[in-house]
Amino acid sequence: MALIDVKNIIAGYGGAPILNGVDMAIEKSDIGVIVGPNGAGKSTTLKAIFGLLTVTSGEIIFNGQEISNSLPDKLVPAGLSFVPQEKNVFTSLSVHENLEMGAFIRKDDFSDTLDEVYEMFPPLKEKRNQPAGELSGGQRQMVAMGRALMSKPSLLMLDEPSAGLSPRYVIEIFEQIKKVNASGVGILMVEQNAKQALSFATKGFVLASGKNSFTGSGQDLLNDPEVAKSFLGG
Repeated sequence: MALIDVKNIIAGYGGAPILNGVDMAIEKSDIGVIVGPNGAGKSTTLKAIFGLLTVTSGEIIFNGQEISNSLPDKLVPAGLSFVPQEKNVFTSLSVHENLEMGAFIRKDDFSDTLDEVYEMFPPLKEKRNQPAGELSGGQRQMVAMGRALMSKPSLLMLDEPSAGLSPRYVIEIFEQIKKVNASGVGILMVEQNAKQALSFATKGFVLASGKNSFTGSGQDLLNDPEVAKSFLGG
């Protein structure tokens, strides 16, 4: 059974739908990458899964449960975390306080999870007392991902995790994403650095006009001449 199975969803913000029948399924071991042109519905797909806009048709099954139109405060305890592209850290709070905020739903001792996050993202341990707003873009992204991991999700969704980062930090963030996945967390991400992301994706989804144009392994999509020509710049 797939960790998450999105079946033919139609969704939008009211008015004409933005998603016109999106399908995708990933397992816990997968890194799923969504690519496509601007306006294709990539970020909208993540927001629809996370209950941030209305799904009018289709199904979203997560861990065997139908979750369409469930609110985020129900989805996070169920094991779903989402890191938006912007405003994803509390800039005035320290790194440590940001991570603690990620555990707000937990009633147990989360010190082991904190240790795991610091082990996964060593720069955060060094800067644990610094305000997150003083960090570089790449380190802020680590804080956002670390905070999302504090709730112990089984699926982590990331919207453009490499946006605005220097090439060095793009490589570093992608390495961290692979590390998170290797720890047993499924990944579903939207990414503008399509070739780089598809090179390590186990599942790739090309969206255009709010629906799937191509679906396959990351390598299959990279090797597909039509995908390369239409969506990857040759």
